[in-house]
Order: sequence, then structure tokens, then C-alpha cells
Amino acid sequence: MAEVTAYIAIGANLGQAQHSVQQAMQALGQMPLTRLIHCSSLYQTAPIASETSPPILATGPDYINAVAAIVTGLTAPDLLLHLQALELAAGRERPYPDAPRTLDLDILLYGSAQMDLAQLVIPHPRMAQRAFVLVPLAEIAPWVVSAAQLAAVAHQAIEKLLSPTS
Repeated sequence: MAEVTAYIAIGANLGQAQHSVQQAMQALGQMPLTRLIHCSSLYQTAPIASETSPPILATGPDYINAVAAIVTGLTAPDLLLHLQALELAAGRERPYPDAPRTLDLDILLYGSAQMDLAQLVIPHPRMAQRAFVLVPLAEIAPWVVSAAQLAAVAHQAIEKLLSPTS
């Protein structure tokens, strides 16, 4: 299979969230057939409820978020399996949608692919609604995010914490 550039959203809000995000960035480059190309700065954001959230809505500490660019020879479903293994190794549990988490890894884009599988939708279906995705993505791949998309999420609070480490 040919190599593909993929963008991965990284987030955490339990435990040592900043450390977890930085460790995940490094772990992405250690997956089979995969190279880490670029990482965004770290950003801090409040939890956001989605349409699938339970009535208590999203709760918990603020998130630490980033986006990483990788080049991979893995298929999108295989990439998802590796990302889920990293989440599990970080102690990720899924008690309910939008629950606080030790690590969250989402495939935002996988080349120009469009997929709508039961376990995987690409492009990520809610990425355009989230400043914590679009702002770091625009930092490392400005050609992927439009000014209109950034304007649509400009009301969401997001604070830049650290510059990229790679």
C-alpha cells in the first residue's frame, strides 16, 4: 500500500494530561509503517458536550489538545486499531460518550479518503465544529482549514500552552 498523510487529533483531561498528549505524539511515530511528520502546539480547552452526551453533559477538567501529522503505510482501519491500542495502554475507558479520558486519539483526515464505516468515519464528522481540532490543525496544515471554518469556531475558548516539540 502507498503511504498516506494522516492527521490525528490528540486529547486528554485525566491524570497527567499534558504528559499523556506528549507521550502519544512520540508513540505515533513508533507505530508500524508510520513516521511522525509534525506536531502542533499544545492547547487547553474546556470539555464540550456533543449530541451523544448523556444529560449530565461533558464534565471534568480542561483538556490538553494537539494535532499530529503522520505518514503511514497502514490502512485507515489498521491505523484506528493502533490508535485504540495506544488509548488502551494509557488507561482509556469509555463509560459514556464524552466521558473524561486519559487519552483520546481520532483520525481527522487520511489522505483524501472518504469513509463511512460503522467504526470509522473520515473525514472526522465533527472536526469542523471544534476549535480544539481546527486551531491546531491550521497551525500545522493551514491549507486544510479555511478561514470560514476558523471563524465558525472563533467563539470557543482555546488557549495555546506550548510550542511544538517536533
